[in-house]
Amino acid sequence: VGRYHERNFHIRTWYHDEMKLFIQWIISAIAIGVAAYLVPGVVVTPVGALILAVVLGALNLFIRPILVVLTLPITILTLGLFSLVINAGLVMLAAALVPGFAVAGFWSALMFAIVLMVVSWVFDLWSHD
Repeated sequence: VGRYHERNFHIRTWYHDEMKLFIQWIISAIAIGVAAYLVPGVVVTPVGALILAVVLGALNLFIRPILVVLTLPITILTLGLFSLVINAGLVMLAAALVPGFAVAGFWSALMFAIVLMVVSWVFDLWSHD
């Protein structure tokens, strides 16, 4: 009886984690769509928003930590505001990589990054278990 219960718990946990990842992906894509709607100079298609959610996640996972370490002195001097420039740069890089997503320039990318951060935060407040 004990082994059966443990095995079912493991399968349920795996399913729950996969569903949570899928829901987070959809929420990120919706946040991207809302941010693109609010910021002038940013255009995204629905499929582009789904792809952009994955690409921004990958860039934030692999590239952002390297950039943060390399720019740590200037980030300290600007009291952390330079991290917004890093985020805008990653948005511009994502615009170059993702078809269906376009940014007019640096200021649009900066505003998009800020609005995306706020919208994602609000959605994250709603989606807590």
